[in-house]
Amino acid sequence: MKKILIVEDISETQNWLKQIVGNAFPTAHIDITPTIRESIQKVDNIKYDLALIDLGLPDGSGLEVLRNIKQSLPETICVITTVMGDDMHIVAALSAGAQGYLLKEQPAEILSKQLVQLTEGIPALSPSIAQRIMEHFRLTGPVAEPDTKLTSREQQVLALIGKGLRNIDVAKDLGLAENTVASHIKSIYRKLGISSRAEASWHATQLGLGPFDKRL
Repeated sequence: MKKILIVEDISETQNWLKQIVGNAFPTAHIDITPTIRESIQKVDNIKYDLALIDLGLPDGSGLEVLRNIKQSLPETICVITTVMGDDMHIVAALSAGAQGYLLKEQPAEILSKQLVQLTEGIPALSPSIAQRIMEHFRLTGPVAEPDTKLTSREQQVLALIGKGLRNIDVAKDLGLAENTVASHIKSIYRKLGISSRAEASWHATQLGLGPFDKRL
């Protein structure tokens, strides 16, 4: 990790996170931004390897920063760093493309180790968050393998919503009407037996959905 962005508005927490990141990646260049606006400006000019994003920012939700990064720099690893560990925020972050979710209540040395694991392809998840995710899929996932295959277009839509794109962005990317995208998503949910974008993201990963031909 050579270039890292910390999106955090509280000065004491900024310094705390900077020390954690410095311990994990001693040679990395670290930038800190306190608002959505400043974060997006940074991302427009610098290609970051890792972004640590707080959800509660003065000018809105950190999810806006997350979505912007995933659209402009999809290769950037984005990890939520927050005190909010409820299902609503977890699902929203994962649906938007977060590759980690760390609670600030953890000891600094544990957080540093979890960040280092990112270089080995291991998601940075607080233990309590990992347990919530497992419980979520246990309760909401399909009880059996889906018996209906997705069409090529549905696979394209699933790949994009799995990356955190909104319906309007999927529609623009595929050259479809937004209501057509919504219909495809409804069909995808029915076929896979799911009910959220977090589950859709998980299935997209499991199916190995990546680059696709828009002409299909």
